[in-house]
Amino acid sequence: MASLTLSCSPNDLAALLNTTTTTAATAASAYLCTQLDAISQKLTSTTYAIDNTYLLFSAYLVFAMQLGFAMLCAGSVRAKNTMNIMLTNVLDAAAGALSYYLFGFAFAFGSPSNGFIGRHFFGLNNFPSPSNDYSFFLYQWAFAIAAAGITSGSIAERTQFVAYLIYSSFLTGFVYPVVSHWFWSLDGWASPNRTDDNVLFGSGVIDFAGSGVVHMVGGIAGLWGAFIEGPRIGRFDRTGRSVALRGHSASLVVLGSFLLWFGWYGFNPGSFLTIAKAYGGTQNYYGQWSAIGRTAVTTTLAGCTAALTTLFGKRLLAGHWNVIDVCNGLLAGFAAITSGCAVVDPWAAIVCGFVAAWVLIGLNKLAILVEYDDPLEAAQLHGGCGAWGVIFTGLFAKKEYVGEVYKSGRPYGLLMGGGGKLLAAQVVEVVVVLGWVTVTMAPLFYGLHKMKLLRISRDDEGAGMDLTRHGGFAYAYNDEEDESVGGYYGNRKRGMMGKIEPASASASATPSPIATSIELASDVIGMENTMSTV
Repeated sequence: MASLTLSCSPNDLAALLNTTTTTAATAASAYLCTQLDAISQKLTSTTYAIDNTYLLFSAYLVFAMQLGFAMLCAGSVRAKNTMNIMLTNVLDAAAGALSYYLFGFAFAFGSPSNGFIGRHFFGLNNFPSPSNDYSFFLYQWAFAIAAAGITSGSIAERTQFVAYLIYSSFLTGFVYPVVSHWFWSLDGWASPNRTDDNVLFGSGVIDFAGSGVVHMVGGIAGLWGAFIEGPRIGRFDRTGRSVALRGHSASLVVLGSFLLWFGWYGFNPGSFLTIAKAYGGTQNYYGQWSAIGRTAVTTTLAGCTAALTTLFGKRLLAGHWNVIDVCNGLLAGFAAITSGCAVVDPWAAIVCGFVAAWVLIGLNKLAILVEYDDPLEAAQLHGGCGAWGVIFTGLFAKKEYVGEVYKSGRPYGLLMGGGGKLLAAQVVEVVVVLGWVTVTMAPLFYGLHKMKLLRISRDDEGAGMDLTRHGGFAYAYNDEEDESVGGYYGNRKRGMMGKIEPASASASATPSPIATSIELASDVIGMENTMSTV
């Protein structure tokens, strides 16, 4: 964090004071210097307070994205799995907090260290330090659980609860922190912030807020999880034809998308970490606060452009206006611009969002061809569009902005006249992130699969995990104790929220609550399949 220092010497001031004795001049000068030093310390403390408050507020915004993920995931799955997916989102934050506290933060930012992994601050030992405060830890934890939340969407509706616990802790405690160390720490081998200025290709990788570090990591992890698990039952028929298993609530999808949009203003602009920093030019009104505002603008334009492009693109391809597609397009634009949001002009952000929409549409078509099932399109959206965002930065990064955010004289975008060094560094990031997540997460998911800890049984998947694993459905259409609805239909509705108890031998002649609920679940499944379209 930048600090303000005022230099004051009593001897220098004494010569300027119009006094008759040297002693009086020296005393007056010492008094003035004491006051100026106090002012300097106060201004320095104020600067730290402003910057920490800004970072804390940004951390709160990024954490609020977990609510957005929860709503988006809940709306994108079928009603019978709502409680399950909501619980996994809570788990991402809870398990991720402990694993990131114990190991993750140290692996990511434990300087001084080597270029591969950090080795200090385990359990926040010897913390805070002159370079890191608790606000920084909280901010980085919010990023780590965002990566885990992305993965949970890819493997929704068919994954065992224990598998969520294992992969979430491993991803936030080891896989993600190592990647963030490479590209964001002061020691990372590809970081543009290296203290020795020995940066990759003379540039380092510019992944400002994490198109690669966060979105590619989460998306590729989800890709391997969904690939190893296989599609949900009924997602593809025996001929390989795609069958839409639609989510149960477009309202929740839209709500989640808006919450994520709101949180992205902490995700991207907040990645500056400080706000009270002047750039030293003649324009006093222009400083890091202006760059933060520009970053918010580029983020907005990329997302909005991608949303509109997806709207009209899907209209041309499918013949209808689909709000779910628009929301996914919006998020695709945000995921793509995250890498270069601080170093590109607003007009370039429009280009980024336009291409991101077509990347998403194209990858969704490819997923159907290879019978890959991702309920939230997370691998396509975050993995594919995140990779495009990293490459986009190597093409459109502006010289002036790279100098402000990183260091003057660094390579910048190829299409902006900066040569190919930055683009080469960006390609390296895409390749190594793909390789690292593959060699860590693919064996983990495969091992869970072999130990039968990954996918639930066919019967459980058919009935829905809310009923078979979490004690009942998420929604009730009447009060559990409302006896006014009688007969067969009333009993079935009350069975939705009835507590599941083992049926006793004496009650074998009477349908148990679980039998009634399973029958209801079967009806729901049949209705869903009837309403599904190709």
